[in-house]
Amino acid sequence: MKRRNTPAKDAILSLLTDTGKAMSQDAIEKKMDMNMDRATIYRVLNRFCEDGILHRIVAEDGKQYFAVCVKCDEKILADHHFHFRCTLCQTIECLQVPVQFSLPKGYQVERVNCVLTGVCKDCA
Repeated sequence: MKRRNTPAKDAILSLLTDTGKAMSQDAIEKKMDMNMDRATIYRVLNRFCEDGILHRIVAEDGKQYFAVCVKCDEKILADHHFHFRCTLCQTIECLQVPVQFSLPKGYQVERVNCVLTGVCKDCA
């Protein structure tokens, strides 16, 4: 089903695309130039995740961050990549490095959530 574009969707997607980093709902709300309530932001973010436009990253503190999906030639890189959370600037960015892992026989992976925490290159 094709969803219609709205000013809220356009504004949120533009913000996330322009920053190039994952942002939390409250960070998105603070950066919005237009008046938009929290429920609208969450609804748009969840729809974008369902449609494969964004992906959700859950940090070790339980907070959810949202990033634009980067399509690349290798599907495993797009789906299973590392994220880096900077403790100084409080951002999360996608690292285009594939996650390597192995599992015992009989297990099947559906999703990978790998968050590395430290100081990013901009803050170091």
